[in-house]
Amino acid sequence: MGKPKIRFKGYEDDWEQRKWIDVVDISTEMVNPTTGEYDNMPHIAPGNIESFTGRILDNVKTVKEEQLISGKFRFRPDDVVYGKINPQLGKYFYATVNGLTSADAYVFNGKNGLKQKFLFALLQTSDFFKYSVSVSKRSGMPKINRDELNAYSFLMPSEEEQDRIGSYLLQLDHLITLHQRKCEETKSLKKYMLQKMFPENGNCVPKIRFSGFADAWEQRKLKDYLEVSREKNKTESYGKEDVLSVSGEHGIVNQIEFQGRSFAGVSVANYGVVEAGDVVYTKSPLKSNPYGIIKTNKGKTGIVSTLYAVYKPRMNTNSEFVQIYFELDSRMNSYMHPLVNKGAKNDMKVSDENALKGPVAFPELEEQNAITQYFDKLDRLITLHQHKCDELQKLKKFMLQNMFV
Repeated sequence: MGKPKIRFKGYEDDWEQRKWIDVVDISTEMVNPTTGEYDNMPHIAPGNIESFTGRILDNVKTVKEEQLISGKFRFRPDDVVYGKINPQLGKYFYATVNGLTSADAYVFNGKNGLKQKFLFALLQTSDFFKYSVSVSKRSGMPKINRDELNAYSFLMPSEEEQDRIGSYLLQLDHLITLHQRKCEETKSLKKYMLQKMFPENGNCVPKIRFSGFADAWEQRKLKDYLEVSREKNKTESYGKEDVLSVSGEHGIVNQIEFQGRSFAGVSVANYGVVEAGDVVYTKSPLKSNPYGIIKTNKGKTGIVSTLYAVYKPRMNTNSEFVQIYFELDSRMNSYMHPLVNKGAKNDMKVSDENALKGPVAFPELEEQNAITQYFDKLDRLITLHQHKCDELQKLKKFMLQNMFV
């Protein structure tokens, strides 16, 4: 018996103890997908499910496309599908269509007063997660079997309150998925525009362009747009708390805020000063960028170690456009490849000056500004949807902790 910390108004009764075996049916309906009866149905196995979200990934195929052998479980709308192998991965989803799943999953249905939406929410609680992981620990592949599920006990409220809780959490899931999809769509649009709004293969005109711009982009050296900055932190006006790092995803960020600590040496007097609008080239390889990355400082003035090259934009240059130009990995890599020699320790053997000697195709400043504004809007949309998604995920986690006993 017990009551949760947070509940909807109008519900005051204690929750009652129930045993899994008394309120959950585990389907035994195995089907043969080779009959052709299930050809247009999706086959959703644990590998098609995003961990801990119930979200179905885009890699789902129909039964006919996969040419499956027999031995699959059928699910229907409102069934709950749960991956029984490696339960610590949190592979589960609430079905909205007819389909088949693999023998590595269970199909659950509530009975004797247990509602499907509440059952799906129950799988996401920390109590069930801890139980499923603890009982599945054995030699070989971790797996939770039927007897272990049947032995699980939990508290549940009235059917009406179950509906309210389950519907509320499913609505949070829908909102999270919506913002995730919007975020991914905007990222895809950005990648497409990074390809189409810049000239390719030696051309001097991009395929997609804002109206009002018709002049050919100029083929020049990067040194015609940037110059090496010689400003050092000799007077130590900036300390270790001002050291900056360069992230492929987040750009130029404060090292302590981003990484939790400073990695600066004993002295930072020889560090380069990076003002707002300066461009920084990292002389260290990253996974998608074996020749480093180029980013523009959009924040406060700080300092970077000698492993970085710092540049000032010339009068004909919007420095944020420089970052956008090099955000496409293939463009950055093809630009730097002829200029860089890699050392025995995979470090970059290229001087600050030589890194500017490669060819680029840039438009006039006015068009640079227009392109920069467009990509700034895309970045803001991506950040907005990601932030909203993070907030909703935190809310869901809090509610799962406090809406259950």
